[in-house]
Amino acid sequence: MPTKPIKRFAFLKSVALAAVLATGFGCKNSVPDKPSIAQTPVEKYGQLRIEGTHVVDQKGKPVQLRGMSFFWSQWEGDFYNPSTVKWLKEDWRNTVVRAAMGVDHGGYLQNPAAEKQKVITLVEAAIKEGIYVIIDWHDHEAHKHTAEAKAFFSEMAQRFGKYPNVIYEPFNEPLQNADWATEIKPYHEAVIQEIRKHDPDNIIVCGTRMWSQRVDEAAENPIRQSNIAYTLHYYAATHKQDLRNIAARAIAKGAPLFVTEFGTCAADGNGQVDEAESRAWWDFLDQHQISWCNWSVADKDEAASALKPGTSTTGQWNEASISKSGQLVRKELLSKAAQ
Repeated sequence: MPTKPIKRFAFLKSVALAAVLATGFGCKNSVPDKPSIAQTPVEKYGQLRIEGTHVVDQKGKPVQLRGMSFFWSQWEGDFYNPSTVKWLKEDWRNTVVRAAMGVDHGGYLQNPAAEKQKVITLVEAAIKEGIYVIIDWHDHEAHKHTAEAKAFFSEMAQRFGKYPNVIYEPFNEPLQNADWATEIKPYHEAVIQEIRKHDPDNIIVCGTRMWSQRVDEAAENPIRQSNIAYTLHYYAATHKQDLRNIAARAIAKGAPLFVTEFGTCAADGNGQVDEAESRAWWDFLDQHQISWCNWSVADKDEAASALKPGTSTTGQWNEASISKSGQLVRKELLSKAAQ
């Protein structure tokens, strides 16, 4: 199987709390004063949980969330705003977005207040819009930053744990030489312990070895706690049937999977958009009712970006401003939202 190089580092460009929700919208126990004409995803599905190999809603029915991942926050942070979230919900029909908070490379470790605020802004916007949101510790060596991750997720769980909108992702993509049993799993368990002190039930999606491809290793040695899923990442032009076979084996062993990041192109974020393999992957994810987020909400000049360079950072995107990848993904989102 092709391995995934550390993506994008060689090409990456350098680059007030939102209003309090007075209505209590999105709270786990809140009830709207009157029914909406059109339900938001969170109103429809409510508190999510893991049951078997599926994400299920408040009634125990399997749910497949679909949406967009934002880019590394330190490089494309201008997109981390309420207008973009609203546009993704309304025009792209996202039911979930992912806040990819960059940790090293000039991210949270160097500028914690600024990067954390971007996440807070995005989470509050998602809560207001009634969609789900993944809080992603976007790091390839998170097990070397355990203390910082524990403090961050403890704060996020205290701040947002009462909302059913929130999903936690403590380790974006462990590298190929990190060991699941001795490094990755113990890190997850330490962070999970901090989250569960304040949030007993929201889903936590745990990264797996080799840029979150070796979900089979997690299936063989799972985390023995409730509402845990495992992260599967792929780039369609690089990762094909071999990786789908690994995913299928993990599912057969009882591992619930969540694709928190995928690309329609090659693993370095460039090359041609592979529509045939993208559709093969979507068929596989639909077959197993696996949720997904596409990489990425960005106008960086690369194939994986959903937008062309110079596009507005606040939504209102016309067709001419959307990249080939973005148009393919948006079409898929709209077609599935209409079902």
